[in-house]
Amino acid sequence: MNTVRRWQLLLFLAPALIIYGVFSALPLAQTLGQGFFTADDSGKAVYAGLQNFRTVLLDPDWSAGFWNAMINNARFFCLHMLLQNPIGLLLATLFSLKGLRGARTYRTLIFLPTLLSVVIIGFIWQLILSPLWGVGEKLMGFAGLSDFFAPWLGQEETALTAISMVSVWQYIGMPMMLIYAALLAVPEEIVEAAHVEGAGAMRIFWQVKLPLIYPTLGLVTILTFVANFNAFDLIYSIKGALAGPNYSTDILGTLFYRTFFGYQAQVGNAYLGSAVATLMFLVILAGVGVYFVGVQRRLTRFAL
Repeated sequence: MNTVRRWQLLLFLAPALIIYGVFSALPLAQTLGQGFFTADDSGKAVYAGLQNFRTVLLDPDWSAGFWNAMINNARFFCLHMLLQNPIGLLLATLFSLKGLRGARTYRTLIFLPTLLSVVIIGFIWQLILSPLWGVGEKLMGFAGLSDFFAPWLGQEETALTAISMVSVWQYIGMPMMLIYAALLAVPEEIVEAAHVEGAGAMRIFWQVKLPLIYPTLGLVTILTFVANFNAFDLIYSIKGALAGPNYSTDILGTLFYRTFFGYQAQVGNAYLGSAVATLMFLVILAGVGVYFVGVQRRLTRFAL
């Protein structure tokens, strides 16, 4: 049997490593390093240590916006965890049932919004929910709920929740398909053995299938966390970089955009923006670390 030599491995891995290094690792390292610098009066970069991070976290002019964005981002993530993933689990369970008519069509229709442009999604839902020319109030009127319609995107109390619902609607197909694939991978022999022992459908799901897909549920959770704390495009397409009203939909992504590039009256600062990006990276890194250290090790025993 031929053995693969080290130079052959390097030859095939080199293109991927070069592309990853140039377009991912190097920009990340430059961004992390830039957060430790600032500009002097002449515009030259000088080392500032942790000054930018102290400004973002402790300065009254910056810290309020940062912590507001952090809290909004946590709410954004929690709403996805409470709605998107449980509904995705429910849909995946339904579609995994044998003999369900039209299952392929329903799966395609539910997954289709995931493939659409976020700009298109944001524009469409702005039109639907607009109190002036939107069709949301009329659609609710068909169900006798027109009295409950409100300009949700224009109210501070409801704007973030409304955008979260749009995001859940768009991306619910991702956890659904991942969980669906995991349910299909459950060995049929185990299910049949449970049937022989007299277990009903609900008991088989809770005590047989669900424990076997715990690793997939953990993967869905961490993917949701990373995606939500990297979110930017949907908020920007619906509410703009100011994330109104009154920054009630501001998350770390939009805060970073305004800080780094500037927006309207706010002048961009690449060094403070890099500090915000570094803090975002640390938050995501901490979440992923907690998952792998505290959760993933316990879930591996459930792997198929």
